[in-house]
Amino acid sequence: MEQSIVASNPVLFMIAVLLIIMACYTALDLLTTLLTIKRYKRLVYIGSSCSMGVAIWTLNFVVIFTLDNSGMAAYNFSTMIFSLALAIALAGVGLLAISYKTQVLQIVFCGFMFTMAILSNYIMGTSSLNNSLHFNPLSVFSTIFSIFILFVAALAILFHFNKLSQSSLKPVSTLLMSGAIIEGYYLFVRVLPMNAKNEAGEFVPLTPFMLYLTCFVSLFILASLIASSTIVGRRLAKSDNTVSDIRYALDQSAIVAITDANGIISYVNEKFLEISQYEKHELIGKNHSIINSGHHPKEFFTDLWLTISQGKTWHGEICNRAKDGNVYWVDTTIVPFMKKGKPYQYISIRSDISSRKKAENALKESIKELEDMHYAINQSLIVAITDDKGVIIEVNEKFSEVSGYGRGELIGQTHKIVNSGYHSKEFFEKMWMTVRECKVWKGEIRNKAKDGSFYWVDTTIVPFFSEEGKPFQYLTIRYDITERKQSEEMLHRQDKLAAVGQLAAGVAHEIRNPLTSMKGYTEFLQLDETDENKQEYLEIIMDEINRVNEIVEEFLQLAKPQALTLEMKNLVPIIQNVVSLTEFEARKKNITLISDCNDEEIFVRCDENRLKQVILNFIKNGMEAMPDGGFIKVFTELKGDKVQISITDTGIGMPPEQLKRLGEPFFTTKKSGNGLGLMISFKIIESHLGNVFVESEVNKGTVFKIVLPI
Repeated sequence: MEQSIVASNPVLFMIAVLLIIMACYTALDLLTTLLTIKRYKRLVYIGSSCSMGVAIWTLNFVVIFTLDNSGMAAYNFSTMIFSLALAIALAGVGLLAISYKTQVLQIVFCGFMFTMAILSNYIMGTSSLNNSLHFNPLSVFSTIFSIFILFVAALAILFHFNKLSQSSLKPVSTLLMSGAIIEGYYLFVRVLPMNAKNEAGEFVPLTPFMLYLTCFVSLFILASLIASSTIVGRRLAKSDNTVSDIRYALDQSAIVAITDANGIISYVNEKFLEISQYEKHELIGKNHSIINSGHHPKEFFTDLWLTISQGKTWHGEICNRAKDGNVYWVDTTIVPFMKKGKPYQYISIRSDISSRKKAENALKESIKELEDMHYAINQSLIVAITDDKGVIIEVNEKFSEVSGYGRGELIGQTHKIVNSGYHSKEFFEKMWMTVRECKVWKGEIRNKAKDGSFYWVDTTIVPFFSEEGKPFQYLTIRYDITERKQSEEMLHRQDKLAAVGQLAAGVAHEIRNPLTSMKGYTEFLQLDETDENKQEYLEIIMDEINRVNEIVEEFLQLAKPQALTLEMKNLVPIIQNVVSLTEFEARKKNITLISDCNDEEIFVRCDENRLKQVILNFIKNGMEAMPDGGFIKVFTELKGDKVQISITDTGIGMPPEQLKRLGEPFFTTKKSGNGLGLMISFKIIESHLGNVFVESEVNKGTVFKIVLPI
């Protein structure tokens, strides 16, 4: 005789139904929590699986137990416990799938696992009573399918019915799931009937043992559900406390706003109100254009929205405008919150960086000023930094430009690399003594460039010293004063020439008349003198008179130089002509004479004869400085609006003290000479509005540079 569910006691049945509803609600509540949290996911998952397993197992325990007329020994408790574990396991597998995705496939799989849990529990409960089953396959399949449909419908309503919130849909899904479980057992008793001892329509008597056992199991299930919910609740409460603490800390330090998918503000914190100076009601329902300062272009915000609408976090700095019109800068992070692959709201976390931006702007201005100063210094000053031992560790471009050395050639070297040998050892010892005492040294130094030319620099050396008072590096700032020194030399020479000219004007007039008388009487004596010895003496007197007369003539040239006839002439053939005149004499003295010019025509206004006189004089001076032979090179080149004629010899050279006196009257390095030739040459070039510069080094040679305007 088929057994019906009405054979059980209605009190126990109602208790089982209430327990099922409670367990299902707890399971769904924990499931929705599982999908929205990141921490404690494992704990929530276990709680949800246990609750669902208990919901599936409860009615099986009550119904199967009451089908036993005795209500006592025939029931297998080990099988009962195993059926509970199996229900929890199958429910857990289904919930595991849906915890990753709430798509249709996962919902179908979860509903299937719940259905299998009910079926397996019913079969195991029947086995525990040692009853046999008689079934119709089609009826069994229909029953399983109907239970499956109810489970899928319950889950689909909970996760895919978007018109209402999950809190409103949860009771509906709970009732559907509870109905699926109750219907499952009712239908399984119908399609899988068991041989039982009670007649249809009879109630099972509620024995004390049955009542106590049912109460114990009910209390156990309730305690388990309450404990699970309490543990999870406490963990979630702790998490909520942590979130609250974080939110409080965030509110104290950051500017927070939440907007919907369209950018409409739904929440702002106190920090936002404080910095923007707007009231809360003035911001809620508006978008962030209310604080737009107009500083950023339209493309800036287009890029921002494109980033966050793709679900990506945006980070950047934004200039906003407060209600009073003042602008402020915020470092902004906008985080999108996604739902079904689309952002549904954005949280903006900002920090006030107005002070930092002001500092940055001030720093940028300072850096700009420093860069301008650095540029100005590089354009006008020669800068080098050395360590405490004088080794160069940094140079600027001007240093390389003036010295002719590349930066790589200077770094790691000392300033000996540009030492011209002009200054004495004591000069540099005094300089080092000054800077090592942490005092600033100033002075003028003549250096030597890589190409051998000399240049003068006005030098300031500033020591940088440590906390112990010891210098650890030196900053050397130089200013090129080569032209000034050359001008000083030229003015000094002009002063000498002026003084000599004045002297010549007076001396020549006073000496010439006595010389004429002396020369006349000496010639008269020579005519009457027959004594050879006396005749020789008279010839010596005549030679000396002629020599004095020549000096007087040179004095007169200095006092009253001949007027120059300046004409536009090609300088190249003039120089070639002078070189040709001296080639024969140069070969006799074993001297190689070279003329070099990069141009075929260089026109200057000059007196050709007087210019030839100067070039010839400088070439002959070079020959006389090379008694053992050597090289003389005459090199002509254009330099801007001027032409430079360099006459370089490889002779004995001159020390600095002689070079300083060069051009003074009656100063000469020759065995015979009065020094007036160089003075006259300098005066001729100055009459051409040009300059003469002389560079010399002992045992290396001398360079005469004639600079003429084009």
